[in-house]
Amino acid sequence: MSNLFGHTAVETTIPVLVPVAVEQAYDYVVPESLDVSAGDFVLVPLGRQERMGVVWKRPETAQVEPVEAVKLKKIIEKFDVPPLPRNSIDFANWVANYNLMPVGMVLRMMMSANRAFAPEKSSYGVQLCGEKPVRMTSARRRVLKLIEDGLIWHKGVLAREAAVSGGVIDGLVKAGTLVNVEIPRKKLAKPQPEYIQTEFAAAQREAVHIIRSAVQARKYSVSLIDGVTGSGKTEVYFEAVAETLKQKHQTLILLPEIALTNEFIRRFEVRFGCRPVEWHSALSQSERGRIWRAVASGEARAVIGARSALYLPFKELGLIVVDEEHDQAFKQEDRGAYHGRDMAVVRALLADIPIILASATPSIESLSNAQSGKYRHIRLSERFSGANLPEISSIDLRKDPPEKGRWLSPVLTESMRQTLSQGQQVLLFLNRRGYAPLTLCRSCGFRINCPQCTAWLVEHRFRNNIQCHHCGFSMPIPKICPNCQDKETLVPCGPGVERVAEEVTELFPESNLAILSSDTIPNIGALRETLRTITDGEADIIVGTQLVAKGHNFPNLALVGVVDGDLGLGQADPRASERTYQLMTQVTGRAGRVATEGRGLIQTYLPEHPVMQALMSGDREQFLSQEIRQRELSGMPPFGRLASLIVSSRIKDNAIAYARMLTLKAPNTTRIKILGPAEAPISVIRGRHRFRILVKAPLETDIQGFLRSWLDLVGRSKGDVRLIIDIDPYNFL
Repeated sequence: MSNLFGHTAVETTIPVLVPVAVEQAYDYVVPESLDVSAGDFVLVPLGRQERMGVVWKRPETAQVEPVEAVKLKKIIEKFDVPPLPRNSIDFANWVANYNLMPVGMVLRMMMSANRAFAPEKSSYGVQLCGEKPVRMTSARRRVLKLIEDGLIWHKGVLAREAAVSGGVIDGLVKAGTLVNVEIPRKKLAKPQPEYIQTEFAAAQREAVHIIRSAVQARKYSVSLIDGVTGSGKTEVYFEAVAETLKQKHQTLILLPEIALTNEFIRRFEVRFGCRPVEWHSALSQSERGRIWRAVASGEARAVIGARSALYLPFKELGLIVVDEEHDQAFKQEDRGAYHGRDMAVVRALLADIPIILASATPSIESLSNAQSGKYRHIRLSERFSGANLPEISSIDLRKDPPEKGRWLSPVLTESMRQTLSQGQQVLLFLNRRGYAPLTLCRSCGFRINCPQCTAWLVEHRFRNNIQCHHCGFSMPIPKICPNCQDKETLVPCGPGVERVAEEVTELFPESNLAILSSDTIPNIGALRETLRTITDGEADIIVGTQLVAKGHNFPNLALVGVVDGDLGLGQADPRASERTYQLMTQVTGRAGRVATEGRGLIQTYLPEHPVMQALMSGDREQFLSQEIRQRELSGMPPFGRLASLIVSSRIKDNAIAYARMLTLKAPNTTRIKILGPAEAPISVIRGRHRFRILVKAPLETDIQGFLRSWLDLVGRSKGDVRLIIDIDPYNFL
């Protein structure tokens, strides 16, 4: 055992890490009746509780002081589940060290399927086994007619199909005609790498050859597939998936949102003959447990999922794919901040396997790595179908404004009318949920704010409430001004997708309308049904938020209208221009992907802005070179390091006092800049006052080491004061 855990001081003790906010594993005594190794899941006493944990690997450099066994608690039991693989343990330690989060919290993400550790429950049904009963009734005849196929039937299903009560089934069991039988667990279908062969154009064939070679090399490499919308990026990296499956290895494909899974699953099933395994927040606990075990045992060969799928215990992972790698949804900001794309690259490095990043609008970070030679750069500049890229134009709202009380310019509505008359679909995009972002009193000017946040309440007319999108607070739409008590003076200000949909209904009453927003879609099933109706052409006009901006293929979509192209610009965010360019490119790229000619119309008050100019001209390289140059001159990522420290408390004075003390005790250095503390743009969330400190350092700086030294000087926050550290921040609110 001393060889397994890297120490010889106390050979009867082992480190066990529990999935709570702890910085290290605790030592426990191994009972003689147990045989445990690193990665095993065990039950241990922790304080007055019993907690599940993992036998951890002690660092080789760790100095272990001898501890008398009588002072340590014993492991209670070992769970009958596959152990956590060694590369998962290494990955957990790396994530914790890089992101300055307790390693126990990383383990918690790896143990997010509670049902995986409980004994699997057997499922029982009934099967025909004997002679017909002496007493026969019409109900029994209906049951026997169904079950004469010799298959095992669930009692409830059989009773429903035969239109009988459960008592009829039980009576046939008692008579010996039917017998209770355990239902075998349905095994996951295995994707077939050669189910069909895809025909590629010359550019795609070259890309396929490159990424197949990367998989065949069986070592770490990063390939960036940089292809225009509709260029066949998915079909290309499917060939890398096929090669991985041939090698008997598992594949993980990360998608930024579950909204993208429906179209992806369909395409995967066409290529490989079965559905991939899904992993996301909409799964039930029993499904999560079953999938966790299937991944750990190696039964699940291809997994698609959100960023949390990165922490599944893959037994023999051979390839990682990060689709839409630029997407901000890969960044987690609560319960431990990390970037899923960057951590996926690290996981591939630690496992010594290839990883593929794919996007029509790659992040500047990934493009910079490609330019420096760290990543392999694969360009796909033409659409897979041969269709042309959409023509993008701007609508200058200073010259062609909407009518009073409306939000769509006459130029846009006329283009919509022409497109609809040709039997084609229109998409209107506005990245703002609800009906209106603000409710204002015309009498006294009062704006309805969230009582827990410094944010306006967003009106949701379809649900008849106003809601805070930061803390979730909601209330019915008031009839009287809360400030001056005047009646019928409250008015919505500004548009959300619901308000745009209302205008569309007034302008085009004969058209079928679909709204795609997280507020109007109650669950993933409803989302997939809405996407199906759009794909099948049952909707003429689609109004949506960023749910519609990526990954979807609507064959009959010809026109995309952006209601507010300026919405993401002018923010105190170093990535504002990059994000706006990516979003506009992605959403207009939904048009004209198959047989129709596509157009994009962007309503803007800033047609001269560099982002708008780049979109109109199609000159991506000029825009990126300017953006990269600005980042480099200012020392911003990827040419510098950033870390964000967010101090919060329910008492404002406590928050600012701790933030100031923290800043004053920062280690003295001329290379690292400490900016702040400053009140956050959204200064209160969920009743907690927030102050931000930004740490800016040169690229080669060990910013984590600097922060550890800093926190060692001041100690951790106490009482109600909280400190959140975000390495490589993406959100500056």
